[in-house]
Amino acid sequence: MPLQNLSERIRAVPDFPKKGIMFRDITTLLKDAPSFRATVDELYERYRNKEIQKVVCIEARGFVLGAPLAYLLGAGFVPVRKPGKLPAATRRESYALEYGTDAIEMHEDALRPGERVLMHDDLLATGGTMAAACRLVEHAGARIIGVSFLIELSFLKGRGLLSAYDVQSLVQYDIE
Repeated sequence: MPLQNLSERIRAVPDFPKKGIMFRDITTLLKDAPSFRATVDELYERYRNKEIQKVVCIEARGFVLGAPLAYLLGAGFVPVRKPGKLPAATRRESYALEYGTDAIEMHEDALRPGERVLMHDDLLATGGTMAAACRLVEHAGARIIGVSFLIELSFLKGRGLLSAYDVQSLVQYDIE
């Protein structure tokens, strides 16, 4: 399946989770085997020669593409989760929301200094969550080789928070 056709497999759901939001639902892409395969294959092609040692993914939708990507790359998989969801000692990073703050955590022993890391999530909106995840990785001493997304809502300018990294997305939406 050509990359440009992936956007046709993503369902737009108006007014979810609240009025005025156009939610980009990837379940329609995931349930279509050729589209799912094409998505994972495209991500793999972009990073296969980058000597990635770990793929760090943000819960929960980031796990769906990140896990098979880590497998194909021969890399380890590292989950980044909401506070209290990981069982061992964690490192926490807070980030700003429109109204308030939130936080994410990663196991303290998830990465070794110098490891080559690919960051992945399903969607880039304002960039706050991924920027916090990148800080967690850098505090661990690992090297971020790339930051990947399936979808980018470019009108929200999330790349601005991630300008220090090589950011790639497969599908971009320029307007809500």
